Amino acid sequence: MNRPLLIFTLLTSTLMAGDWPQWRGPGRDGHTQQDRLPAILPEQLKPVWSIEIGPGFASPVVEGEKLVLFDAQNQEEVVRCLDAATGKERWRQRISAMYEDEWGAGPRSTPFIHRRKVYAQSCDGHFVSLDIDTGERIWEVSFEKDFGVKFLGYKANEGTATRRGNNGSGIADGDGVLVPVGGRDGNSVVCFNEKTGAVVWKSGNDEAAYSSLVIGEFEGVRQVVAFMGDALSGFDRTTGEQLWRVPLRTNAKRHAATPVIHQGQIVVNSHTFGVIAFRPGRVNGIWEVKQAWANPGLKINLATPVLIGDAFYSQGPMKNFVCFDARNGETLWSRAGFGMDYSSIISDGSKGVGLTDAGELILFQPDRTAYKEISRVQVCGKNWSYPALANGMMYLRDQKNLFCYRF
Repeated sequence: MNRPLLIFTLLTSTLMAGDWPQWRGPGRDGHTQQDRLPAILPEQLKPVWSIEIGPGFASPVVEGEKLVLFDAQNQEEVVRCLDAATGKERWRQRISAMYEDEWGAGPRSTPFIHRRKVYAQSCDGHFVSLDIDTGERIWEVSFEKDFGVKFLGYKANEGTATRRGNNGSGIADGDGVLVPVGGRDGNSVVCFNEKTGAVVWKSGNDEAAYSSLVIGEFEGVRQVVAFMGDALSGFDRTTGEQLWRVPLRTNAKRHAATPVIHQGQIVVNSHTFGVIAFRPGRVNGIWEVKQAWANPGLKINLATPVLIGDAFYSQGPMKNFVCFDARNGETLWSRAGFGMDYSSIISDGSKGVGLTDAGELILFQPDRTAYKEISRVQVCGKNWSYPALANGMMYLRDQKNLFCYRF
């Protein structure tokens, strides 16, 4: 149900425009590129608009005047395009039957937008390319029919994507669309032609977990970095060759966090091994991966840390907020009372804001020496979804509603 329109001004500098077209923002790193966070949050933050939505954990994404939402409608996983200014629906497209387990119902993989196309992946492994203006299907694949990767649900013995749903988000790069299909027969990561859906290459033999792909450059080679069920791997972006692989075994194969690339290092975290930084490189022409540092006590489970300056900020493992050094992984400080299991962090480089799984929005000043909270306000209900900060607005969801706040 639409709520009354209320536009207010926050005490901040002039807002600048920018899109939020994919998981964790334009750079897939939790940072805005043009929008700025406010100087302070008001005691009561009223939405510009809100609408009722179906269940799911997929985050909203925005390009220009279009907002793309992936939720459950009438027992189906449905991609919907909304008007970003009003929340009015422009089109909808059914993707697959709804998946549900004890953690909740609905899609879990965040869609992404690239070259006027929307890409979405259902829990049971249907991946589609849609026209952003009309919602028309351009091409689609089935992980099971096309690559032999069956979605087993409760029949699976371990907690990979074949049991809990295909949560990890693919990524677009030039004319390629990279997807964590997760097959054991050379299908871990598949690169599709963005126009036709033809397979450009496929590589790897690891099952998919819940992590999203990222792209980085190491020693001049552009690579797709994949945090799969049993390993962290790097694939040549052009050819698909698996250049290196680091075995990483986690209880229940619950690799949920997205790798973070920083100064030639790849930082990953889990509830089993804590936080580890790896550095890929070549020795006599052969790719090797060395551990740069580790913090085994910082067992961050679901959240992905965000780098601000030379420190990472993240939801911690004990209902806390933590800061740790990007140079050596040392925990710098911890603050209790920050959500339960998950928080999403967004930074504009000078400030940070966290949306907790309890629906609190917390504005903070990044500082290596101490936790410095500026203000906090309740903005939604329970959620495990990343907000989108785009064109002066913050869009966020819980299990019942999608909200638009002016920032």
